[in-house]
Amino acid sequence: MRAISRLTGVSFNTVAKLLIDAGEACAAYHDEKVRNVKAVRIQCDEIWSFTYAKQKNVKTAKAAPEGAGDTWTWTAIDADSKLIVSYLVGGRDAEYANAFMADVAARLANRVQMTTDGHGAYLEAVEGAFGADVDYAQLIKIYGAAPDSAKGRYSPADCTGIKKRSVEGEPDEAHVSTSYVERQNLTMRMHMRRFTRLTNAFSKKFENHAHMVALYTVFYNFCRIHKTLRVTPAMEAGLSDTVRDMEWIAGLIDARAPKPGRPAAYKKRISN
Repeated sequence: MRAISRLTGVSFNTVAKLLIDAGEACAAYHDEKVRNVKAVRIQCDEIWSFTYAKQKNVKTAKAAPEGAGDTWTWTAIDADSKLIVSYLVGGRDAEYANAFMADVAARLANRVQMTTDGHGAYLEAVEGAFGADVDYAQLIKIYGAAPDSAKGRYSPADCTGIKKRSVEGEPDEAHVSTSYVERQNLTMRMHMRRFTRLTNAFSKKFENHAHMVALYTVFYNFCRIHKTLRVTPAMEAGLSDTVRDMEWIAGLIDARAPKPGRPAAYKKRISN
């Protein structure tokens, strides 16, 4: 953001305000348009990042804002169209799992086969959101012991095997996979500097992190041509009939701007 401020010659606060406006516009557009998705296979996962400071350093950080610490982004992707059906930014506990799965269920038009990792919070969340109307399985990875050379680093131990566990319905074992959603995690890290490992470009505010994810999701679904599909995920899913661009996203921001002569909503300050 500071690089954009220097290159364009505008205030950093202007760039930050533009991110907020874009995030709000994109979140509203995704919420409205990504509905009644006709999917067959859904894969879900969570990707880690942090805001202001890593969780272990929050207690000693100076003036740590609300929301500082580990920040998880939940994503649900259609394995065929590669569409990001739903996302949620927050914690990794049962409360967020329930909210995430409820949103996924609300956006689907039919029964699907769902695969998640072995995170325990998914079990109750999927049951609460779908009941028996889902073919659900978990893909559990088995890790070996971390070598001494890797101890203290962020890299996990080597994956030595997987276990497929059927939880609900009759999932097809051949399609019990999280490969596409994990590849999507890499795409997120490559497209958003905030997600890069070992960087000083991490998010300083939780709200700005959420706005960036909203902007990225609409860009990925509606603007970015998938290399294999040769169309955007939204086009493949039947939610759009053309490739969008950043100018179109700017139009979403303008459409939400206050009308001329109409004051924007504000909160009165109460002085002591």
